[in-house]
Amino acid sequence: MVWSGMAQMMIRNLDEATAATLKRRALAQRTSVEEEARRALAASAAPDLKSVIARMNAISARIGSLSGLSVVEDLRADRARDDNS
Repeated sequence: MVWSGMAQMMIRNLDEATAATLKRRALAQRTSVEEEARRALAASAAPDLKSVIARMNAISARIGSLSGLSVVEDLRADRARDDNS
């Protein structure tokens, strides 16, 4: 299940140096401290490139190589196969 809502969070006991860094970044970017905190959290939670590539390779291995001249030809072959089953 994919959840696409917006969560809310309160962070307690945040180190003063961390809060000051977020404030400096917000001033430099002309944005709010809240937006800078969102960006920092999103960046730290994003998957790293190595894991994304590994996932793509796993999907590619599961699908297998394409046999048609183009993606369109492969889609047509898949639809024809589905229609015949």
